[in-house]
Amino acid sequence: MDSGKSREIKMTARNFWPILTLTAFFMTACQPGADDQLDEDEIPAIPVETATPTRGDILAVYSGTAPIEAFADATVIAKVTGEVQAILVEEGDDVESGDVLARLDGDRLGLEMEQAEANLRKLQRDYQRNVDLNERGLISAGDFEKVQYEMEALQATFDLAKLELSYTEIRAPIDGVISERFIKLGNTIDVNAPTFQVTSLEPLISYLHVPEREYRRIDAGQDAVIHIDALAGKQFGAIVSRVSPVVDPDTGTFKISIEVSDPSRQLKPGMFGRISIVYDMHANAMQIPRSAIIEEAGQSAVYVIDDNIAERRVIRTGYAEGGQIEVLEGLDETEAFVTVGQTSLKNGSKVSIINAAETAETAASNDTPSR
Repeated sequence: MDSGKSREIKMTARNFWPILTLTAFFMTACQPGADDQLDEDEIPAIPVETATPTRGDILAVYSGTAPIEAFADATVIAKVTGEVQAILVEEGDDVESGDVLARLDGDRLGLEMEQAEANLRKLQRDYQRNVDLNERGLISAGDFEKVQYEMEALQATFDLAKLELSYTEIRAPIDGVISERFIKLGNTIDVNAPTFQVTSLEPLISYLHVPEREYRRIDAGQDAVIHIDALAGKQFGAIVSRVSPVVDPDTGTFKISIEVSDPSRQLKPGMFGRISIVYDMHANAMQIPRSAIIEEAGQSAVYVIDDNIAERRVIRTGYAEGGQIEVLEGLDETEAFVTVGQTSLKNGSKVSIINAAETAETAASNDTPSR
């Protein structure tokens, strides 16, 4: 065979093999069900975790945030001018209404009272003599009444001087704790100068402004809980003490007052609280974790597992509390639903249950009738 024919045969063989390979590919692709069977075998099961519903009491709660405030807070002012001669309390001290907090110099006021008292006593003696003369008809009625009016005026002057002297003792107007002291020993203070701040810590109060749609649910006397972030989320029992009878037309809210008692004095005015008000309860309600629910097109749904196949199930929910939510319809308490991995699923997805034994044990206990 000459060289020209040899090259022609090699070129023909080179062109023949790609055509043969392509023909084989199309013949394989045209076989019915080949791709479907391949895809079905190759799709791996999606790993998920499952659980079964639980039962327990679930509370209906309205939540809001508000600062903690003192129920009463009074600035004690000086009612007379004087030098501070004694300070009897310090910041943090408990006081009761009427307790003496400080004393001012009262020498001048004391002398003024003594003078008023002396004048009053002199006129009282004169008045007594005029009473005798008036009874015997030896003095005119006008002169007698003049002496009587003068004595009453001096009595008022004496009472006023005595009151002014009493103001040199600065007293607490309310029960509470000294939250601030404004004066120092030796200061000369004027009338109306602030001296102390007295804050009532029992009870403390918070004011919540609640949307009007919640009006029918909130009543005085309902229990509440206050969580304080500054105290590592510690909670304190509280109560709804008052509900405003009117709705603010500008904000569409009404004000409620929450009172909280704290004998331990951990709560401080100014702290920020997260308040939860319990307005209803469903006993022995079927519950699932809220994180298991998928919200789509205004519907709540979960993925229920049957024979390792995921089924999207629309459910109707009720009250929600913490991380749990009540299920009213759409789920049986023995059915396993996906708690982890549901975002990767679609209806009909093949799954692999990581905690299958645990879920089966829980379902069996739920299915056992209680005595």
